[in-house]
Amino acid sequence: MDRATVDVYEKNAERWQATKSAGSLDRPARFTDQIRHDGVRADLGCGPGWHASALGEPLLALDASRAMLELVPGHAPNALRVQASVGALPLRRGCLVGAWADKVYMHLRMEEVPRALADLKRSLAISAHAHLRVTSERKTPASQHHGIAPMPDSNFPGRHFDYWSLQRLTDVLEGAGLLIDGIVDDGEEWLDAQVTNQRSLSDCVGPNMRLLVCGLNPSIRAADAGVGFVTPGNRFWPAALSAGIVSTDRDPIHALEIHGVGMTDLVKIASARADSISVDDYKVGAERLKRLVEWLRPNVICFVGLSGYRSAVDRTAQAGLQSQKFGGAITYVMPNTSGVNTHSSLADLTAHLAAAWRLGSINQP
Repeated sequence: MDRATVDVYEKNAERWQATKSAGSLDRPARFTDQIRHDGVRADLGCGPGWHASALGEPLLALDASRAMLELVPGHAPNALRVQASVGALPLRRGCLVGAWADKVYMHLRMEEVPRALADLKRSLAISAHAHLRVTSERKTPASQHHGIAPMPDSNFPGRHFDYWSLQRLTDVLEGAGLLIDGIVDDGEEWLDAQVTNQRSLSDCVGPNMRLLVCGLNPSIRAADAGVGFVTPGNRFWPAALSAGIVSTDRDPIHALEIHGVGMTDLVKIASARADSISVDDYKVGAERLKRLVEWLRPNVICFVGLSGYRSAVDRTAQAGLQSQKFGGAITYVMPNTSGVNTHSSLADLTAHLAAAWRLGSINQP
């Protein structure tokens, strides 16, 4: 979350509490009824703690503003208070049975939200629920949907807002590997999403990607580890290291932040083998992926696995550079790096990744 937005809340916490309203507590109370009662739940971007009182205990109240956290005991005296941004949650894997995030992810730049949601997914136990509310794109003129813009009629100027379409919100939640139970669009101002954490793998993507690597679908082991291609025998990481496109083994965040290598999957369903995924699954996944590529604009997208690309895009495709771009990005297709694919050696796979990497360099602005 940007410093200017946090500073607005730091300087105006007491005035915020005095002039704003929590509104009805029915929404957080209904959410609380749905989650397990034997574990920690979190109020992410808790503000002064208005909703914390309805979320039950034990409760973690998290906010980037210390001044807001100082107000929380007036509403939830037993809450554990943590100063942190939802853009970088300092929580261990699977520690939450539920997460309430009301009007907070909209303060992040939209391109940062996939990474933030990967953090959220990591922090949730399997089958745990989360509720997110963000500003709808109807709230402001179209020219301001995806950038710094004041909330119309705001008495607290200087904060960053991004304004979401239903499709974009759906796409990033699915990309995070979260199961969407429902999204309520009030038709005017807010989008409310209810999700359940499932065994899947989050996208590791962001702006300025030189190369976006797209697997077919995550293995069960990859979903549990939070790292793609991690199954023993999969040769992606050895090939990527040999090709020089990454410098740290099995670290997708380092690959993205240091080398501009992002990672996603055609299908977010985790399975023991890719051949359990249907053609329809691949085609639906390709539509989400195309919107992701059009939005984040990687220089090159490299599909790891001919079978999925053939099912979803071009049934006659051969390995190598494709004549047709995907979502506007230069497109490369290579063989599956799984150990099951005995037709391709480590040297072959390394050469393919190196070729895709070189294309990303050529296409740099």
